[in-house]
Amino acid sequence: MPDLGIVHRIGRLVSRLKRDSNANVAVIFAIALVPIITGTGCAIDYSMATRIKAKLQGAADSASVASISVNSAGYNASMSMTSNGSVTAGVTEANAIFNGNASGFAGSFTNLTETSTVTKTGNRLTSYVQFSANVPVTFMQLLGYKTLTVTGSSSSSTTLPLYLDFYLALDVSGSMGLPSTAAEAQRMQSINPDNYRQYPTGCTLACHFSPQNSACTDSGTQGYPTNNYCLGYAISRVSQSGYKGLLQKKTSNPMGVQLPSSIVSGLPNSLYSNLSTVANCPTDGTDACIQLRLDAVGYAVNQLFVTANNTAKVPNEFRIGLYPFIQYLYSYFPLTSSINGSTTNPSTINYAAANLATLLDTNTNANLGSGGTHIDNALASMNQLITSVGDGSAWTNTLPYVFLVTDGAQDPQMKGVPNGGWSGSNHATTIDPATSCTPLKNRGIIISVLYIPYQTINPVNTSFAGDEDDYANWNIPNIPTSLQNCASPGFFYTANTPADITAALNAMFNHAVQEARITN
Repeated sequence: MPDLGIVHRIGRLVSRLKRDSNANVAVIFAIALVPIITGTGCAIDYSMATRIKAKLQGAADSASVASISVNSAGYNASMSMTSNGSVTAGVTEANAIFNGNASGFAGSFTNLTETSTVTKTGNRLTSYVQFSANVPVTFMQLLGYKTLTVTGSSSSSTTLPLYLDFYLALDVSGSMGLPSTAAEAQRMQSINPDNYRQYPTGCTLACHFSPQNSACTDSGTQGYPTNNYCLGYAISRVSQSGYKGLLQKKTSNPMGVQLPSSIVSGLPNSLYSNLSTVANCPTDGTDACIQLRLDAVGYAVNQLFVTANNTAKVPNEFRIGLYPFIQYLYSYFPLTSSINGSTTNPSTINYAAANLATLLDTNTNANLGSGGTHIDNALASMNQLITSVGDGSAWTNTLPYVFLVTDGAQDPQMKGVPNGGWSGSNHATTIDPATSCTPLKNRGIIISVLYIPYQTINPVNTSFAGDEDDYANWNIPNIPTSLQNCASPGFFYTANTPADITAALNAMFNHAVQEARITN
């Protein structure tokens, strides 16, 4: 019989073995260590791949943005394109930028592929860069992987500047020859002999006429002899103190003064040869000259050129032309992108603008005609002059704007050139927007209007020229509405002073550029 004590001891040992788990912990840990190490290794491999992808993504972002940035090869190439399509220079630049950035960490990946597209569509330039690369792994090889593939893409777009044409329709009729401010008008009236017998307080209309004509006769109209010349414009171009110094007392003349006979016989050139003279008058209140409205407009136009030059992002982005009118619209300086010239160089548009006042109605320029103010004719001619209306997406597809600068008083009166007879009514009226402006707007041409308010004539001479003064005054309240209806929505401006004119023309330009970008 077996020893029961031994049996009991063996049973207790078996029972302890069943209850003891110390050896199981080691086995379980050993078994669990394999996936733990594998998981940690995978995380390390994945983290490395993620860092490489981030670097490649940065390279793609830089390439897509830089390839269409202002003055980049792609940007400049797209601006010279005349149609939509791929921009090869932009693709080349995007590829070069991406590969250049990626080369800094080239040992971290293999089998890199990259594709770039740069496309122009209208005035939108879009760049798209996509990439793929293999990143070597270490721990994941336990799972049968040798590499991880990373991919990404980047897209950027920009709005291209538009090619815009600005046609400046400039009123150079008689009333635009008025002095630019009330103070300048007082200076003119105090010494100007023109029409003094009709207007003893000083000439207010037609002071600009320079040739001999029936408006300024020694026997019928003048305040002192002028050899039958209208002197207003000539007086405005010379030293005011110098001119006053020439006047001699003569009580038999209506104004109580006169010019020396040696000066009178040679008018108006004798003034220019005896006094300090200016070609134009950009500033009011100086002794050198009396600033006329058209002087102020000319100065403002030159400031517009400055704004355009500062705004342009690419060469030839803006073209500007000067088209003055009286009876007819005249291509005084046709469209040009060369708007950064000198006001003293006769070959430049800057000089032409500065000297707008020389085009005032003198009854000698057959290109402009003479007499009245024919805004309807001017806009009809402008409609014919603008042969195409583009969207501004290319230099061959320009978007046109018309800037109408006028006091808005239409007058159908006409005079033969040179020195012909008068015809037509001289009673002021307003334009008909439906016939003058709508045909242009219907073609997609934006009309921006700068209204320089017509000045009330005071005193009124009811016996002069069929009471044209009263008709002009009665017409004034109707002018703003007619011009507002002519202008495209939001493009009506008013300016009274020289500073206002400059500010308004700049605002018109900036508005046009902004509107073009939004619309297109």
